[in-house]
Amino acid sequence: MKILLLNLGLMLLLLPAFSQRNTRVVFTINLHDSVQKIRNIGASACWFGEEIGKKWPADAKQRMADVLFSRAFENNGQPKGIGLSAFRFNIGAGTAEQGDSSGIKNPAHRVECFLSPQGKYDWSKQQGYIWLLKQAKKQGVKDLIAFVNSPPVQFTKNGLGYKLRKDEKSNLQENKYADYAGFLSTVVRHFDKINCHFNYISPVNEPQWDWSGTFGEAKQEGSPWTNEEIYKTVKALNKGLQRQKATTKILITEAGMLNHLYDSNVKASRQIARFWDPGSDLYIGNLSHATPFVEGHGYFTDNGDDNLISVRNKLKDTLKKYDAGLEYWQSEYCMLGDGFKENVKDIKRSAMDCALFLAKVIHQDFTAGNATAWHFWNAFEPGAADSNTQYYLVALNALANKDSAKLYTITKNLWALGHYSLFVRPGMYRLQTSRSDGLSETAAARQVMVSAFKDDKTLVVNVINYTIENTIAGFVPEGLPNAKKMKLVKRYVTTAAEGEDMMPYPVENTQEQKPGEPYDVIFPARSVTTLLFSF
Repeated sequence: MKILLLNLGLMLLLLPAFSQRNTRVVFTINLHDSVQKIRNIGASACWFGEEIGKKWPADAKQRMADVLFSRAFENNGQPKGIGLSAFRFNIGAGTAEQGDSSGIKNPAHRVECFLSPQGKYDWSKQQGYIWLLKQAKKQGVKDLIAFVNSPPVQFTKNGLGYKLRKDEKSNLQENKYADYAGFLSTVVRHFDKINCHFNYISPVNEPQWDWSGTFGEAKQEGSPWTNEEIYKTVKALNKGLQRQKATTKILITEAGMLNHLYDSNVKASRQIARFWDPGSDLYIGNLSHATPFVEGHGYFTDNGDDNLISVRNKLKDTLKKYDAGLEYWQSEYCMLGDGFKENVKDIKRSAMDCALFLAKVIHQDFTAGNATAWHFWNAFEPGAADSNTQYYLVALNALANKDSAKLYTITKNLWALGHYSLFVRPGMYRLQTSRSDGLSETAAARQVMVSAFKDDKTLVVNVINYTIENTIAGFVPEGLPNAKKMKLVKRYVTTAAEGEDMMPYPVENTQEQKPGEPYDVIFPARSVTTLLFSF
């Protein structure tokens, strides 16, 4: 048996408040049973990214880029950043130029547009966002993704970046579909010229929401779309990209909730069937620039473990029903509803509570939903860093303060996501695992959760210990050739302790492993751990 332990003194120092569970669960990892291929793991930097990239001191904004994109390590072995492999860039509608006349209350939520109402392109717009985009490119982010909340205001029915009344119909003028597609295609072509190629573009966002607001109180840019309007937009954009000879592919759905992809009764519902059933009048599978990636946002489908898991299982089953080649992309998530509170009322959730809940959602998207991509919303937001950190990875403290050290605080959420984004790289395959205690998915969601991913040389095992006890778990590889041995080479741990953020923990082999016996590892209470095995 091989037992991997911390130095006893270090264990007592770091984990004084928790007992240890002596019964262990053994997880079998089938190295030959690959479930899905991972495309990317990413985040958005909407709204506040403009201020950061354009006005922050050089050292502070560079740190923000590094924590998102860097794959380097500090001298003590901790990661400098979380190595995102996707970055989402918002193409604005021009509400920033409108100022207060936009009707959007928060100036930070107004976004510039590259195209003026007079038909002139101005590539000096959105310079803060573009600075971050260029950093993503420079630091090796694989997929750059453009997305749009609203068409340019000069193309909308009311001249605004949102609706004033609820009717579930697009704000785009009926005769502006070609113009809108031409605008997006031109933007894509421009970014190709400056070496920031968008691998994907998403022309509609959360089409199920009405995106209506009282003038002066509106929250952000947005537009609803019916499935028929989405189809018209995608067909027009497909032609526009063809004319530009662009290689950028189109992301179609961007559903506001996952259930809209397979049921619900709004005008943009049952989107898998409507867009990917060859018998549908809205079938897009034969378009040259369409993708087989079905994008949905995980908001409001996390209220209870049963709901969290069942929604993703239904989505997975629906994808298989229509086309085995379809893939689920979870393209936006933060803890927008109350699910993260887990029925704990009137008490703030700690930063680690939020990080653990985030890790659980990521885990379920990969294991129950078979997601091949996962994206967080939003990288930066104003707020506290020690509790109720549900909306952001980095808490912005005071944008007007020029002291770089006081501008931001990194939350535990960043590192919870980093356990996946830094180590689970594009092209890796998720592996099937089983557990010796036979717990259901729902029961296991409050215990120890394990997901495993591999490439040709490395096995990545992410472990969430949701319990309040230090817990032993064992790992048995299945499918290793007799001549090969699996060796644990690195271990990174995030706990509630200050500074314990993807901290490298010692790997100590106290006994030799016998064939067929598990690697036993102690996991701190309420922690997220990444184990890196070579084989």
